[in-house]
Amino acid sequence: MFGLEAPDLARLQFAATVMYHIIFLALSIGIATYLVLAEALWMKTGNPVYLGIYRFWTPHFAVNYGVGVVSGVIMAFEFGTNWSVFSARAGGISGVLLAYEVLTAFFLEAAFFGIMVLGEGRVSRRVHFFSTCMVALGAYLSTFWILSSNSWMQTPAGYAIEGGQFVAANWWHVIFNPSQPYRIVHMSLAALIVSGFAIASVAAWHLLRDQRDAVARRMFSLALWLVTVTVPLQIVAGDLHGLNTLEHQPAKLAAMEGHWQNDPERSGMPMVVLAWPDMESASNRFALEIPHLSSLYLTHSLNGQVQGLKHWPRDEWPNVPLVFWAFRIMVYLGFAMLALVAMSLWLRHRRRLFETRWYLKLMVAAMPIGAVAMEAGWITTEAGRQPWMIYGMLRTAEGVAPYAAHTLVASLLGLTAVYTLVFLLGAVFFFKLIRRAPASALPAEFHSPRVRSDRRQRI
Repeated sequence: MFGLEAPDLARLQFAATVMYHIIFLALSIGIATYLVLAEALWMKTGNPVYLGIYRFWTPHFAVNYGVGVVSGVIMAFEFGTNWSVFSARAGGISGVLLAYEVLTAFFLEAAFFGIMVLGEGRVSRRVHFFSTCMVALGAYLSTFWILSSNSWMQTPAGYAIEGGQFVAANWWHVIFNPSQPYRIVHMSLAALIVSGFAIASVAAWHLLRDQRDAVARRMFSLALWLVTVTVPLQIVAGDLHGLNTLEHQPAKLAAMEGHWQNDPERSGMPMVVLAWPDMESASNRFALEIPHLSSLYLTHSLNGQVQGLKHWPRDEWPNVPLVFWAFRIMVYLGFAMLALVAMSLWLRHRRRLFETRWYLKLMVAAMPIGAVAMEAGWITTEAGRQPWMIYGMLRTAEGVAPYAAHTLVASLLGLTAVYTLVFLLGAVFFFKLIRRAPASALPAEFHSPRVRSDRRQRI
């Protein structure tokens, strides 16, 4: 298929699975956190507008959670089918970490999910809130174990090799490997940003239809506060993650920067703003650069240098154009989100947040911005570590199952078709759910003076 070999096709199939599943995973984490926040504010203030927000988003969370569980199960099977050699050699570590995810996160979510979704009015407020918190905790635990496994493959630690197999010598070092804390923070913030922009976009759409909707107004404000906190934190976390990558995966960092070699005639490293990295000539074509900036944020010195890609053999280079551009899409969208956050603060100051139609339209259009940035980040992470499956220890081509290419073509096309169908059906159902007015989710107390006054507030 287009000259692709079995390892390429297996990678494409796993990439398609992850790129669909990660959207559901991020929304599960983010919406669950948002529901905890809304229910906590309802219990603290007694304001039924917060209960309206909770009721409005609970069905979305339930549908997303169900689709996310189904889409995630397939990844586990792919380890045992397409990547059976990897599973045979490293299953004693990666398989155990994924089993921990099932035993902790999945069981916790399953135990409290029904109470959260169906228990309102049937259990006490405290029990219901506790259930919501446990479901959200389960989503974070799931992320913790999945990223511990992925991070160990990126920066392996705490292992020994016995009989050709990777075994745990120190589980603490396996789990908390050098890149794991950075990835946990980066992914958790990304999930909150994806969900925050999605929720704000839905609220903005409703405000364009009815600026007096009290639930939509508070929903919009709360979501914007969420991204106002998380977007700047993500930029800081991303910078720290980049420094960790420089230390432990320098070839990936060089590909992200489009840095081929140090020029003895130039002091410092420029930041390559735009370029087309040419792997054949090992150079950047049509480059637009800012002098010394890369040195500043990588080495905290105007004249600092890091190793270029030519330091490594060509067969250890990742796909540089893919990594280079995926990284820039993530970074540039991150600063676009920061600009949207800054606009919201300015409009709050002017008390025009809910009435400024151009900003509301901009936020509606920005619904996918967080998801696109997150997908670009994952492409950077996974494509950047190639050609290694376990960085520096096991090549991707060595971990793939011995299947013929035509077998993988059939499974790739079938899986992509099924995932696309599920995604489209989920999207159709999602947009049907959001069409209902947020105020319709309010309880009977909506007509109390306290809630009527909420309509006139500029939050």
